[in-house]
Amino acid sequence: MPLRLLSQPIDFVEARRLWNEPMEPHESEYGKGCEAAARHDFEAAVQHYDAAIRLKADYHQAWYNRGIALVALGQPEAAIASYARAVAFKPDKHEAWFNQGIELVALGRYGEAVASYDRAIAAKPDKHEAWYNRACAQALQGGVELALKDLERALTLNAREYVSLAKTDPELNRLRQDKRFKSLLAKF
Repeated sequence: MPLRLLSQPIDFVEARRLWNEPMEPHESEYGKGCEAAARHDFEAAVQHYDAAIRLKADYHQAWYNRGIALVALGQPEAAIASYARAVAFKPDKHEAWFNQGIELVALGRYGEAVASYDRAIAAKPDKHEAWYNRACAQALQGGVELALKDLERALTLNAREYVSLAKTDPELNRLRQDKRFKSLLAKF
């Protein structure tokens, strides 16, 4: 699987700010979760994010970071559920939609991944990573035409990153058989 850029997983700057200012109990637990994640103690991170969520159920950033920690622990289904909670409270959180899409692709749930990338793109239309990943998900489910359109958009936004990746990415194998694929890459 090609390199996938997860959105910045843990907001360390925010965590450090929280430590230096008076904070609410949920913020304290969130900060402890970020600190645990920085130490790669993802089990402790999840416990602290859970504590923050118990104190403030709509704390979208805790739900989001919990999802990232769960991915690190090899629990993609639980991560998907956490990302879903994050966007339930903050529907324009493109990072959560994007990361949810990554996990859905990894589980072979391509249609759901496309829908998740759709939401990431709706929230942040210039998110080239989401356009590229949606192209991959489209290709994996056989949508060559749509995949080519999404790949073109990703290339338009960031050709430097995607021209060489597209040439070798196994998720785009179906596209390589289409003459439009080579023509598309040649334009960039």
